[in-house]
Amino acid sequence: MTNKDSPPQDESALDPREEIVTHLPAMRAFALSLTRNSSQADDLVQDAVIKAWKNMASFQAGTNMRAWLFTILRNTFYSDRRKHRREVQDTDGAFAATLAEKPDHDGRLAMADFETAFVQLKPEQREALMLVGAMGFSYEEAAETCEVAVGTIKSRVNRARQSLVGILGLEEGASLELTDQETMAVMSSAIPGRGNAA
Repeated sequence: MTNKDSPPQDESALDPREEIVTHLPAMRAFALSLTRNSSQADDLVQDAVIKAWKNMASFQAGTNMRAWLFTILRNTFYSDRRKHRREVQDTDGAFAATLAEKPDHDGRLAMADFETAFVQLKPEQREALMLVGAMGFSYEEAAETCEVAVGTIKSRVNRARQSLVGILGLEEGASLELTDQETMAVMSSAIPGRGNAA
């Protein structure tokens, strides 16, 4: 007698509205990199999810839900920014204070130093580095999300990594004592001799 139980659902079989939930942590991290403010990041994610929900009919089943959501989130951010015509600054360190601290044993590259350097990057470099370095987007996915050419994304990532090296004063062969995967991914190709910059 064969078991006629239905097979377990894979992510592609999920209702698109249910799949949105699986992308919320990554959306929040991306929103935080754009806004540099925890509560604004939460608002941005909420606005993007509402827009995605309302426009679910335009999502093509079988395509990349994550890229679609990130495009909505990014477009919402820049649309809001154009409305306000001002950029939020982190002059009082509010952004840095919202991020988790790394353990004391992390050595030379403290998380606070990285955060300080990261917020000094140009917004388009921060965005590209978050998508490719921390979120694991391919250059093609990041280019589609940002509505630019693949070469532009590669250039932004490379410039961002080199800027971080300069800001942090790192040299060839410097030790990267980091514990979180996102920071390692962002910096992995930044130091000569530690990988290839994009």
